[in-house]
Amino acid sequence: MKLHGYFRSSTSYRLRIALNLKGLAFENIPVNLVTAANKDPAFTARNPFGSLPLLEADGRDRAQSMALLEWLDEAYPQAPFLPEDIEARYTVRELAYAIATEIHAVNNLPVLKYLKDPLGHTQHEIDIWYRTWLKRTLDPVEARLVQLGAGDFLHGDAPGLFEIVLIPQLYNARRFAYDLSASPHLTRIEAACLALPAFAAANPDVQSDAPGQAPA
Repeated sequence: MKLHGYFRSSTSYRLRIALNLKGLAFENIPVNLVTAANKDPAFTARNPFGSLPLLEADGRDRAQSMALLEWLDEAYPQAPFLPEDIEARYTVRELAYAIATEIHAVNNLPVLKYLKDPLGHTQHEIDIWYRTWLKRTLDPVEARLVQLGAGDFLHGDAPGLFEIVLIPQLYNARRFAYDLSASPHLTRIEAACLALPAFAAANPDVQSDAPGQAPA
């Protein structure tokens, strides 16, 4: 497998976590979002969305992170991302998709760039935008975790789809100085995940294309 991604792309981060949790070896191929390498014709010929990540697997180029996570779980059922019980599966999906659709969709890099140019917003205004959409979804996710009495993980004693989607978003939240002091369930789950090798190895700061890292 070859994972085309960017160290600080939250969707690429999702896939690194997922592949690590499945115990699947992969080659990491950096694609620089800042220089718009993902819009190069050679890349869009393989992925018309021009988005990251792109996963080369089983002779096919695959895009869109949430679809990729579902495919991985179906193709490699070991260490499943979803519990067996249908109601528990729904709960995991409810919270994972809230983060993936309500936060990431409005806070991803193309949106932030568009706010700056051509719309002319300052970085301060963009930071407020970012934190506003974080709060709009992280607060109800925290409330749901309180209702569920969640422990170190949303379900059971291992991370799954929710944690795969959550951790990259909390990484971004900290980059934008978002106050997580009122989110003890989220931060407890975050700490439990970051203590695991699969998450530690996926962290943006240790990727080969991160500043200060030697190229692989």
